[in-house]
Order: sequence, then C-alpha cells, then structure tokens
Amino acid sequence: MLAVLGLLTSFLFFLYVTAPSIRKFFAGGVCRTNMQLPGKVVVITGANTGIGKETARELARRGARVYIACRDVLKGESAASEIRADTKNSQVLVRKLDLSDTKSIRAFAEGFLTEEKQLHILINNAGVMMCPYSKTVDGFETHLGVNHLGHFLLTHLLLEQLKASAPARVVNLSSVIHHAGKIRFHDLQGEKHYNRGFAYCHSKLANVLFTRELAKRLQGTGVTTYAVHPGIVRSELVRHSFLLCLLWRLFSPFLKTAREGAQTSLHCALAEGLEPLSGKYFSDCKRAWVSPRARNNKTAERLWNVSCELLGIQWE
Repeated sequence: MLAVLGLLTSFLFFLYVTAPSIRKFFAGGVCRTNMQLPGKVVVITGANTGIGKETARELARRGARVYIACRDVLKGESAASEIRADTKNSQVLVRKLDLSDTKSIRAFAEGFLTEEKQLHILINNAGVMMCPYSKTVDGFETHLGVNHLGHFLLTHLLLEQLKASAPARVVNLSSVIHHAGKIRFHDLQGEKHYNRGFAYCHSKLANVLFTRELAKRLQGTGVTTYAVHPGIVRSELVRHSFLLCLLWRLFSPFLKTAREGAQTSLHCALAEGLEPLSGKYFSDCKRAWVSPRARNNKTAERLWNVSCELLGIQWE
C-alpha cells in the first residue's frame, strides 16, 4: 500500500513539475486573425461564464456590439460589466434567454429582432452536461432540449436577420465526445433507456449533424456555419458530475483555460476564407475529423425533420 502511495505521489509530483510544458502542449490553437468588428452585431448564448464569456470579451475588444444571451441575467450583467470595463466597449448588452423554454427563446428572438436590424455572428455556445434525467419546460429530455433543440429554434428564428446581414456566420459548439454519440430515433428522449453521459454525447453529435444540414440549406445565402470542439476546458459545465469535478480539480493545471477554449469559436467566427468549409467541424482552429455517424447525410436530414416536428416549426 505504501509503495502504491509512493508511486502515486511521485507521479503527481512529476506532473506538477512538468505542468508548464504540458500546459503549453494542451493549450491548442490560437485565433490569428486581426479582423475588427465595428458596426457588427453578435449574439452569444451562455456568455455569462466560461468559454462564452471569453468569446464575448474578445469580440467586444474588436468593436462588436455583443449580446450576452443567458438564463441568469444577474450573472450576465456582472460579466457584461467586467467586459465593458476591460474592453472600453459600452456596447455589451444582456438579454434573458432560457434554452430549456421555447417561450423564452421566442421572447428573446422577438425582442432582439425589434431592437436590432442586423446580425452578423450567432454563436450557439451554451450547454448542459451530465444532468440527471429531467425534462425541459416543453417536455424534451434536457440535453437534447437545451444543447440541440433550443439552439435549433433560436437559429431558425434569427436566420432571416442573418441572411439580411450577409456575409454572416453561425458557430455551434459541439465536442470531440460526439464520437461516442448516436442519434437513437426510437428513443430520442431517453425514456426507454437513459445514461446521462451518453445523453450528452448524443446531443453533441446532434450539434455536428445540425451544422452539416444547415450548411447545405444555406448554400448561396452568404451565411455559413461551423461546428466547434473547444477542447477540454476548466469550466462550470461539469458541475453535475462529482467524478468529473474531482478529475477537473486534480488535472486543472493541464486543462485549457476558458480563454484558450474560446480560440476555435473565435477562429470560426472571424477567420478569412472559411466560407468553402461551411458545415465542417473544427478543433484547435483547424478542420478536424468527425465520426462516421456525423457524416451521415440521411441522419442529418432526418434529425432536421424530427426537430422541426418536435418544435412545431416549418423550416424549408
């Protein structure tokens, strides 16, 4: 027993001694573009914390008018105040958006469209992870409802504004964990069998498939779309899993910071010349490999149609 503890102690000591080199290796890609955004309008969901907050900070620094769309308005106002002070950009605004409630999504979209005549960048950043089984206000399984259907509806409601503002971009945050996902149309809501880890994986695969199908339907409109894996980031996303919280705390020196995690979102929102890669999946600021399931056009189209049915919308 003492020998095992000694080996574990030595291993942890080695990790912490070599932490700076390992951290540099895992920090990942960096958004290199100098693109400035005066006069541009951006909406970012879940930008009151983590990756979304750092994405909002950088876009505000570049001169954009940034809308922080989040469920917790008090946290949103605190984040916006910090960003305004840091960037000297007063055009950082907070609006209520609860992705687990389609009425809230519609209310946000209606208010935004009344307030703004343009939208150049939509970043579907918010998400939930490893939640115990629960349902949204509208009766959708929480991972599916928030991570996929909520952003699907929001994008639908804002799409005409994006088209009118073209060139415009939609960035959908997914995850490398989509490789473990599967769209189970026979049990999409997890009512027959539910595993909260796999439920998250399924929703992240849905994000990639949505991006793929959206790109196909947006051809020729001047609006392009990209799916993003931000990396393994220190954030509040793991709060529903005690084990992940423990692992995140133990290995936090080697995880990406929120600022590092925001780089691929920024790359896909800003980098010049990405238009031919609309619908593709990015990691560390470059195109990355997706699972065979994420390349299935029939699944993408069927998921699109089922999503429309569930939300009661028509989207040609």
